[in-house]
Amino acid sequence: MTQLISLPPDLPARVIETRRDFHRFPELGLMEFRTASAIASRLQALGMDVRAGRDVMEARSRVGVPSDEAIDAAFARARQEGAAEHWLTKFDGGFTGVVGTLRGTKPGPVVALRCDIDALPIVESNDADHVPAREGFVSSHRGIMHACGHDVHAAIGLGVAEALAKQRDDISGTVKFLFQPAEEGGRGAIPMRDAGVVDDVDYLIAIHAGMDSESGVLYPITTGWLASAKMDVTFTGQSAHAGGRPEQGRNALLAAAQAVTGLYAISRHHAGRSRVNVGVLQAGSGRNVIPDRAFFMMEVRGETEEICDYMIARARAVIAGAAHAQDLPVEIVDAGRTGIAESNRPLAERVASAAQTVPHVRTTLEPKAAGGSEDATFLMRRVQERGGQAIYMCVGSATPSGHHTPRFDIAEANLVPAVQALATALVEIGRNPP
Repeated sequence: MTQLISLPPDLPARVIETRRDFHRFPELGLMEFRTASAIASRLQALGMDVRAGRDVMEARSRVGVPSDEAIDAAFARARQEGAAEHWLTKFDGGFTGVVGTLRGTKPGPVVALRCDIDALPIVESNDADHVPAREGFVSSHRGIMHACGHDVHAAIGLGVAEALAKQRDDISGTVKFLFQPAEEGGRGAIPMRDAGVVDDVDYLIAIHAGMDSESGVLYPITTGWLASAKMDVTFTGQSAHAGGRPEQGRNALLAAAQAVTGLYAISRHHAGRSRVNVGVLQAGSGRNVIPDRAFFMMEVRGETEEICDYMIARARAVIAGAAHAQDLPVEIVDAGRTGIAESNRPLAERVASAAQTVPHVRTTLEPKAAGGSEDATFLMRRVQERGGQAIYMCVGSATPSGHHTPRFDIAEANLVPAVQALATALVEIGRNPP
């Protein structure tokens, strides 16, 4: 029979307070210095073995790393905002992953909970009916906000960690808490995978809140991920006077424009869904100057790895063709990648059964359609390839606005039940592995 894990009386308030603190001080991927320092400090205070920074992220696997100037500025800001100095130095250079390990008193498997921690480059709404603005925890970093719920994920992860640390005698085996940076853009999971953080894991649970789902419902099976690839593209041309000597120029802006048009014209694949999007385009310095530089940020997605690879190959051909047409060089830099993975039903069933003992929680094994992309799939697949099981679980919550919008928010009443459900499930998995 499943043993319901009780929560310390002061934990519910602390979970909400943690979420609001992270929401107020959001940080972009690979620059989550204050967030990661707070997480590491909390895990250490709970008596866990804590590894962080380069110990849990493989440097050679990182892509889409921010500029040195951006990293240095974010590091200095975190220091000014009270980041714990001991931990802050561990993350210098943009290595912001944290892993906490809690060893139980009885033999059993290694179970892991993965939570992402990064924010998005979005200006948050200050409208009076936007709860973070009304309640005083709206983003204090203009142009950056938690618009996808990663503040919620981090707070839930820390809440579960605290609940279990206080009941270590109930744990069979080991529980690992993986706090992953840079999920946005698909940049954080692969470096942590390649550092071996899940190589000893038998069962892995990754979580996400919201996803256009019903409050109070846990969906232990999420499906329908799209594999994706992110690319940064730079055309380098030759400036010239647009009226006096146009033939002497090499128009980088025109090459970029031709490339963008061509990208959207790529034939879709018969075998499944595919996507292409150019989200940023920068070029030019004056109306009578032939632009010598153009830059854009793009992505492709596919329902399978094969479809994604097809989209990558076609995108590269289109970009190269546009560069050739304008007689100028182009550089394409890989900036991130996500994959696909399926949840293991036996693990999902064990989590659903355990979660049903928690008040105000309902579970369903009906797969939750994702439709987006997620780099936790790389961690899931590593566990599965080594004989373990993994699931991606949606924590149901009403949202007043869709993800990645200035008014995104989560119903906070769903956080504490999720903490109790996950704590109970992690202990049950250790006692009775699927």
